[in-house]
Amino acid sequence: MATEVSWIVELNLQAGRKTEFTALMNEMINATRANEAGTLNYEWSTSADGAVCHIFERYVDSAAVMTHLGAFGEKFADRFLEVVKPVRFVVYGSPSQQVKAALAAYNPVYMQPVGGFSR
Repeated sequence: MATEVSWIVELNLQAGRKTEFTALMNEMINATRANEAGTLNYEWSTSADGAVCHIFERYVDSAAVMTHLGAFGEKFADRFLEVVKPVRFVVYGSPSQQVKAALAAYNPVYMQPVGGFSR
């Protein structure tokens, strides 16, 4: 658990972009599943009206985060930011300074581990 990094991103879906959002989400999920062994969780959830999306992501370590962020930036970031507006980004675990620098543009909140366990 000491090396894991996870986060929850809250997004607002741009009006009239649900079809594009769904196609992009599926593309991102499939690419992450196929190419990123260090991704432990990659789960998307929406509100009942489809206007708000939460993405829960969990990585084995900061290197896995950087692999994901590289693929995201290269293949998806521009399209992603056309269909959603980031609202909140909360990071958990022990991200490296490199990860923190890579996420800085999203103004994340970093929560400090203080107790608990994972199975």
